[in-house]
Amino acid sequence: MSRLRKILLVLLAVVVAVVLFALTPFGGQALRRLAVDVFTPEYHPPAGADDKVAIFDGLDADRPRIEVGLAPVAEGFTGPVAAIAVPGDRGLMVVLEKSGKAWWFDWAQPETRGVLLDLPVLVAGEQGLLGLAFHPDFAANGRFFVNATVAADGRDVTRVLRFAVPPGSDLRSAKPTLEQTVLEVDQPYQNHNAGDLAFGPDGMLYVGLGDGGFKDDPHGDGQNRATLLGSMLRIDVDGATAERGYAIPADNPFAGRPSAAEGEPRPEIWAWGLRNPWRYAFAPDGRLIVADVGQDLYEEVTIIGAGQNGGWNVREAEHCFPADVSDCPSEGMVDPIYSYGRRDGQSITGGFVYTGERVPALAGRYVFGDFISGRLWALDLPSADAAPGQGSAGRGTVHSLGRWGILVSSFGTTPEGELLAVDFGSGTLYQLVAAR
Repeated sequence: MSRLRKILLVLLAVVVAVVLFALTPFGGQALRRLAVDVFTPEYHPPAGADDKVAIFDGLDADRPRIEVGLAPVAEGFTGPVAAIAVPGDRGLMVVLEKSGKAWWFDWAQPETRGVLLDLPVLVAGEQGLLGLAFHPDFAANGRFFVNATVAADGRDVTRVLRFAVPPGSDLRSAKPTLEQTVLEVDQPYQNHNAGDLAFGPDGMLYVGLGDGGFKDDPHGDGQNRATLLGSMLRIDVDGATAERGYAIPADNPFAGRPSAAEGEPRPEIWAWGLRNPWRYAFAPDGRLIVADVGQDLYEEVTIIGAGQNGGWNVREAEHCFPADVSDCPSEGMVDPIYSYGRRDGQSITGGFVYTGERVPALAGRYVFGDFISGRLWALDLPSADAAPGQGSAGRGTVHSLGRWGILVSSFGTTPEGELLAVDFGSGTLYQLVAAR
């Protein structure tokens, strides 16, 4: 055996040992971080596409299509992951950068912008400043909430933080004050942090958490209701006390149960069985639409409700996981309304139901995309009275909006219901417009 071959085999053995150890409960934080860093791919804009003209190729070539354009709105951001309209100010948006900055910019003058927040966050893998939601009564109380991955006593944690500005103040000049840490959840790995925040029509804050990371859900968090990981949480931030940043809504599925007992479901949980809910939104009729990032073979869009199980890690979309398992539990698990495989993409990015006027063909359809392939789609939703998961898995009618040369990390909406696509790669925000 050659010396070089021996060295390569030793290195391979070391890597395997590190990964196996990192996957165990005894794996240290540093080794877990190394495991994710080694196996996290570099992302590049989709080959053969640009942001000027859509390409309808692959499976999209045979799908119904809606031709749109991408009109640049604001440029020059670094690794943007979200764009949020400021309530009460139709000309103002907030853009989050993964590295910790939240920028405001003026819609009428996009080059006019400033830093609203600059937070010390962790940035390895999928960590960072990941979500922001304004309180439904922001005009009256000045409160907004941020989701970020931070360091805490040698641990990596997701923190939901409550900030406030004086009611009625202009975010262009206001200085937000950190009022309280609402929620803190340990993160065993540097991926699958999810990070979105959204207030529902019920006034409750919905906090989506991934399964904790690496791959295969090594700790079984997706189906473990005794942990907050792998779940959609629903909390009442208006019930905060000095000791805790939220109250448990009385109608949560596990409210009132002895959660302190070992193995009992956490009362914050509204739904579970999620892998990495990368963006979710409420439809105009109040249903919660979740885009859950898959692992080996499938990405999915699921309408999920109170007390429902998304299936991970027993299932990936509507299929058994791992794929070589021929029979797996499905009772009580919600099928996705749409799923797609690797010919379409590798990492779903959830969007919104279109309620604007500039692209009439999108009206009432759920617009989403894929971060890796640059494909955008518009999905017809099932009727509100349709039973979830009843023979609809993967069968929703989807319209192709084409493949673009962007890394769509998120979508946003304007107060008028128009849609924005956030390009992580170029740092540009685009508005979806009718094709010329």
